[in-house]
Amino acid sequence: MKRTLFSALLVASHFTLSLLAQPNVVVLLSDDLGYQDIGCYDGPVKTPALDKLAEGGTRFSDFYSGCAVCSPSRAVLLTGRHHIRAGVYSWIFDETQHSHLLEREVTLAEVLKEAGYATAHVGKWHLGLPMGDRKKPTPSDHGFDYWFATANNAAPSHRNPNNFVRNGEAVGEIEGYSCQILVDEAIDWLEQSDRGVPFFLNVWFHEPHAPIAAPDEIVSEYGGLKDKAAIYSGTIANEDQAIGRLLAKLREIDDPENTLIIYGSDNGSYRDDRTGGLRGRKGMNWEGGIRVPGIFNWPGKIGASRLERTPAGLVDVLPTVCGLLDLDTPQGVHLDGTDLSSLLTGVGRNFERTQPLFWHLQKARPIVAIRDGDYSLVAEPDFELSKDNMFDEAWIPAIKSGTYKNYQLFNLKTDPKQETDISSQNPELMDRLKTQLLEINASIMADGPDWHLMR
Repeated sequence: MKRTLFSALLVASHFTLSLLAQPNVVVLLSDDLGYQDIGCYDGPVKTPALDKLAEGGTRFSDFYSGCAVCSPSRAVLLTGRHHIRAGVYSWIFDETQHSHLLEREVTLAEVLKEAGYATAHVGKWHLGLPMGDRKKPTPSDHGFDYWFATANNAAPSHRNPNNFVRNGEAVGEIEGYSCQILVDEAIDWLEQSDRGVPFFLNVWFHEPHAPIAAPDEIVSEYGGLKDKAAIYSGTIANEDQAIGRLLAKLREIDDPENTLIIYGSDNGSYRDDRTGGLRGRKGMNWEGGIRVPGIFNWPGKIGASRLERTPAGLVDVLPTVCGLLDLDTPQGVHLDGTDLSSLLTGVGRNFERTQPLFWHLQKARPIVAIRDGDYSLVAEPDFELSKDNMFDEAWIPAIKSGTYKNYQLFNLKTDPKQETDISSQNPELMDRLKTQLLEINASIMADGPDWHLMR
């Protein structure tokens, strides 16, 4: 289905050389980290490791999550497809929902595993795990040779979590803080891995998602020990220290030129003071809920100390990795993301997005958003759902057939805070973007699974 290094036309010696020439791939994902949390985005938290990663690579000014909440955004990252196509309408609660990342989806881990990579996931998963009589795929079914994960958040908090599962077996309480525990696990896996095989390491941190905890000596740098804002900052600083340890290990085991590193966040912050003044926050399809940091680092291949202003997002990760590594993308499926490699390397054709960026979250207001170039179009639902916060799979028929109203158009280049609706002054642009929004929406809903029909 995909072109890989395993072509029968290659002789054994050529196969070995090609395999070793492939770079390692590392994806780092924060949880609920806002657009203006970390140092290189003018945030208040000291993040020297991430700042150095940005200095040595390309940082996007307008980078986007796959959704305004956790589970859907993670599905987008792994598949390059809108989360509803992949089976994930909202955040997943395994105890009451059938929803999960569909096993039929081809993930980045599967693409790289087929290309000869060793693959590991450590950290938050939140794409569905087996629960009672609900049989759901695990990371093993999505291309990961090794996994160490929590179904959702670290519990009872980031400190001394007790809900990790390693390759299907519960681990029990682990002393320490989640971010450091993840990096310990990642380092152990790296030390035990075959150095002759490239690896894909997927590290999804829990910080700064609530309930939060961080070492007192770090929290005290940002305020009182009981100050929620200080603890929030402390979790991010602690995560950055953990990332620093991981980056040092990566440098120890291989030249930096042999490792592609991608960093982002699954959605915007739940704190209004950490969105860079953008409108909205986590759970909303305003810019504050979906715009996040985005950094790509690959010395010698990706431009260093660059600020890229072209809009991009987690939906582009899979096609971009395939483009950078000269691998075919999954065949027979529609990708909503676009290969950014020409932007990152400056080589090849001028970048052109295959379709506008699109977001949908049934309980969000606005419920849908689209970005095309400098322009953002948002709309509210023309239908009602129950007031429950938890996603109810019985809503799916209404979601799939739902229509929209109260469209608003914004020029994000001149109005990043989305304060002035310009739809009445730009009727032709409004009509074009509305048509695009509805076409993408229809395509996505046609692919969405009917979890409500399962018994």
